[in-house]
Amino acid sequence: MFDDSDPRKALTSMAKERSFSGPFCPPEVGHFSQTPPQETGTGWRAWMMRCTNLVVRLVEVDGTASFTRRGQIDEYMVLSTDPAVRIDIETSDGVVTDHPGYHLFIVPPGDSTMTIRGKGQVSFLFTTRSADLVAQCSNPEVVVNTNIPPFQQWPDPVGGFRLRAYDLDVPEREGRFGRLFRCTTMMVNVLPRLTAPRDASKVSPHYHASFEQISLTLEGDFEHFLRWPWTSDMGEWREDMHIRCSSPSVTILPPPAIHTTLWVSPQTQIVDIFSPPRMDFSMKDGWVLNADDYPAARLDTE
Repeated sequence: MFDDSDPRKALTSMAKERSFSGPFCPPEVGHFSQTPPQETGTGWRAWMMRCTNLVVRLVEVDGTASFTRRGQIDEYMVLSTDPAVRIDIETSDGVVTDHPGYHLFIVPPGDSTMTIRGKGQVSFLFTTRSADLVAQCSNPEVVVNTNIPPFQQWPDPVGGFRLRAYDLDVPEREGRFGRLFRCTTMMVNVLPRLTAPRDASKVSPHYHASFEQISLTLEGDFEHFLRWPWTSDMGEWREDMHIRCSSPSVTILPPPAIHTTLWVSPQTQIVDIFSPPRMDFSMKDGWVLNADDYPAARLDTE
């Protein structure tokens, strides 16, 4: 159900119709622009929300903010699309100092400290293995979605775990979808900054059979549309949903809901997040920009 110009039209995972059994889970929505933050400090505030496998922490800073992790169990990601933000990161095996924003960082397990200076937004992405962060979320408990299999970590990075930084100033390429990066626990797609509302005659209704899509909106206004499959049990049917979101916000799009999104303001920035990484995106040659650093999981063809 993609427009002919959409690179995702060629994905084999989207080509087959499937039948599903309910009951089905609703989306989780975090209207950060309209709700109090879960954390505050001098010159900063942060909202935290979880889904099945991930915790999203969005930090708005106007000054200086510092965050420390001790004994972090697995990798986490940090990204900012604000070039004016400056970032220091210290880990046991790597340090970056006065690093500009508009980068994505993968922070290794263990101890780490991150200091943010300036004015802008920085997003932290952890797995729900970090129970202390789950407890701080606006939604520490979520409905179990039986369509999502148990979490499995992907292979270790080439050369071992270490601090890695990736520039988001990546030119667009015909046939590639967004700017994709993965690690052992998650994948992000930092979509290009858009400068016009979406053409409503070229939307992309589709579904995911077994994973959630986390839609993090950093700038602009968005509308999410969701529709669930019908089953033979009418008691499992759900009404269509139309969710309006101002930025910043997070919307968790659950499987197997059919969904599509409109951006309805002149300037927009959205990031799609998946945990674990998506196999179908990973199989597309040249789509994952740091694929040389992070091997793909073995494709089970049995």
